[in-house]
Amino acid sequence: MSALDDLTRDYRVAFLQYLPRRAEAALHRGYELGRTAVTEGLSILELVRIHHEVFLEVLRETPAADLPEVATAASEFLLEVLATFDMTQRGFLDRR
Repeated sequence: MSALDDLTRDYRVAFLQYLPRRAEAALHRGYELGRTAVTEGLSILELVRIHHEVFLEVLRETPAADLPEVATAASEFLLEVLATFDMTQRGFLDRR
């Protein structure tokens, strides 16, 4: 199994744990997934593709009335996952 496969599996688990209660612990797991992606040398585009795939899976099972809340939660989770990429980029730009 590749790092990308592992990340996809772990992302799905963490995202599905975050959705029902939007607990801080699950959100923190999203942040850790972003750190793992940076450490493994995965691109931000690969991470966004994973998010999109998992999010589409969730949307297929989501009642129409719940779509706004699920979309908001998905955005919150993705922002947390991408925080490490943002910090890494800022650090790089500051050093330049």
